[in-house]
Amino acid sequence: MPHEALRNLFIAGLSNAHAMEAQAEQLLKRQIERLDDFPDIKMRLQEHLDETYTQQRRIDAILENYGESSSTLKDTAMSLFGNMAAVAHMPAEDEVLKNSFASFAFENYETAAYKSLISIAEALGETGAIGPLRQSCEEEEAMAGWLSSQLDSVTRRFIQKAA
Repeated sequence: MPHEALRNLFIAGLSNAHAMEAQAEQLLKRQIERLDDFPDIKMRLQEHLDETYTQQRRIDAILENYGESSSTLKDTAMSLFGNMAAVAHMPAEDEVLKNSFASFAFENYETAAYKSLISIAEALGETGAIGPLRQSCEEEEAMAGWLSSQLDSVTRRFIQKAA
């Protein structure tokens, strides 16, 4: 792939990742609002929301190095999707379970996006971008691992509360 095309792919991927983090922000905010019965999960999601803000800033910094900025349109659209996804689970009796599944899947999606961006950055020789992208990827992997480790506990607590 020619260098200019690879550069454009990287910038588009960064813009998409920023929008993905805008979606994650909305998903996390809506879930945090409704987790009073699960304070440990609420606290971990709040921590990850703070990581999400940092991830957005990392992407902004990389884009700025290219003289680019994130796409307000993409961010707005993905924020809307994040809100709609979270709201869709609210009337469900098993909302906490559905949100747990969706969050686990989304964290793995984010991990895949960052791994792809790292590969593109390596192909471009953008060594300055690799570290921040790797940091974000590791945070997403850690969150996905934590969510995975909580699925059994969340399910059992939900069953007890429903009984």
